[in-house]
Amino acid sequence: MKLGAVTYNILKDWDLDTIIKNLEATGFEAVELRTQHKHGVEPTLSKDERLAVAAKFSKSKIRLLSYGSTAEFQSPDEAVRRKNVDDAKKFIDLAHDTGAWGVKVRPNGMPEGVPEATTIGRIAECLKELGDYGSGHGVEIWVEVHGKITQNPPISAAIMKATKHQQVGLCWNSNPTDLVGNSIKPSFELLKPWIKNVHINELAGPYPYRELFWLLRDMKYERYTLCEATESKEPERFLRWYSAMWRELNRT
Repeated sequence: MKLGAVTYNILKDWDLDTIIKNLEATGFEAVELRTQHKHGVEPTLSKDERLAVAAKFSKSKIRLLSYGSTAEFQSPDEAVRRKNVDDAKKFIDLAHDTGAWGVKVRPNGMPEGVPEATTIGRIAECLKELGDYGSGHGVEIWVEVHGKITQNPPISAAIMKATKHQQVGLCWNSNPTDLVGNSIKPSFELLKPWIKNVHINELAGPYPYRELFWLLRDMKYERYTLCEATESKEPERFLRWYSAMWRELNRT
C-alpha cells in the first residue's frame, strides 16, 4: 500500500506547486485532485495546459493518481444523468491527457418514490458507458461508496453486480455504515472484489483502521490509501503527523 491525499479538505486552498511541494515534504506519494479546488486542474484546460500539468508531476515524486469528479447517476431525469455522464467523460479525457489512473464518480442517495432496483439499474447503465469510454482511454472508473442509502455496502455491491465492467470498481470510503457490530470485515469481504481505491479520514478517530489495514494487506492490496481528513489550522504539521500515524498502522 501507498499513502496519498485527496485535495478535499486539507489541500483545497493550495495551488498545484504547493500541493506537490508539501506532499513531497511530508511523506506522501500521490494525490487525487478534486474538482472546484484552487489547483485549477479541470476539464477546461487547453492541450498545452494539460501537458504542463503532466510535466509538473513527472518531475516530482508525487503521482497524479486520479480526479475527484462530482458526477452522479441516480437521478430519475434522463437528461440529468446524461449531463453527468458527459461531465465524467470530460474528466476521463483529462485523466488520459495528464497521465492519471482513475476518475472518481459517486452515487449520491436514492430518489424518493423510485424503486431501489430501478435506480441501481440506471446507475449501472451509466457506469457501463463510462467503463467502455475509460477502456478506450486507459482510465479506470472508481465509484465512491457514498451517499445516503447508497453508501450501505449491500447497495454498493448491488451496483457493482449490475455494472459488471472490469474497468469499473469501488473507492472504499471508510464510512460508519461499514461496521457490522464492531467489525468492518463483513462489509469489506462483500465489497473486496471491486476495491480499486481507498479513502481514509481521521486515523485517530473511532473507525477501526487497524482492522482495515490488516484486511487490505491480507488481500494483497498494492494501491493507494488517500487521506481525506478535515481541515487543519496547521496543515503541513498535520500531514507529517498523518504520515507517521499511517506508517505505524501499516506496520506488519
